[in-house]
Amino acid sequence: MARILIFGGHGRIALLLEPLLVAAGHTVTAVIRNREHEADVAATGAQPLVADVERFDLAQLTNLVSGNDIVVWTAGAGGGDTSRTYAVDRDAAIRSMDAAAAADVERYVMVSWIGSRADHGVDPESSFFAYADAKWAADAHLADSDLDWTILAPGTLTLDAPTGRIEVDPDGSGAVPRADVATVVVATIADDTTIGRTIRFGSGDEFIGHAIAR
Repeated sequence: MARILIFGGHGRIALLLEPLLVAAGHTVTAVIRNREHEADVAATGAQPLVADVERFDLAQLTNLVSGNDIVVWTAGAGGGDTSRTYAVDRDAAIRSMDAAAAADVERYVMVSWIGSRADHGVDPESSFFAYADAKWAADAHLADSDLDWTILAPGTLTLDAPTGRIEVDPDGSGAVPRADVATVVVATIADDTTIGRTIRFGSGDEFIGHAIAR
């Protein structure tokens, strides 16, 4: 079993992911910015760790990730503020990757979005552009690293009940329950054939473990 560090530990996906990883026997630490969220994280069985990754430099992040086996990035600025979007979704994410490499934590799983590509097509005048630009920059940095990376790129996230089934490279928006995204993360950690791959997915008919296997 692995020691897993989750960035964005109080996010909707993370709070669904943490109990699944704990149930699978992993030791899970969830990084959160707000001390008031410690109880929510602890209730999942994960260990909350309060740290402001937006302001942590490389040395601080290297110390933070050291001793873990796997890093999972689910953090995000949440949109709205362009400068914070770049600071968290691009800059902090990239520093966390460099920190993982510096700390010899080889496995890194990024939760991205289905449209993250160099040619994402988002209008620079759109309020969504900063997110699209930041996520692609972070994903490109990860893919160019020497880490054992996987980029998970779900479509539109919903609060629907999980189905346990997805479709890889779906047409359209690729809507998918957050709970299924959490299960995809768990399955990815268990399947080394996902290393070095970007997996774009939405809800579908294939069992998650089968869908992501190479």
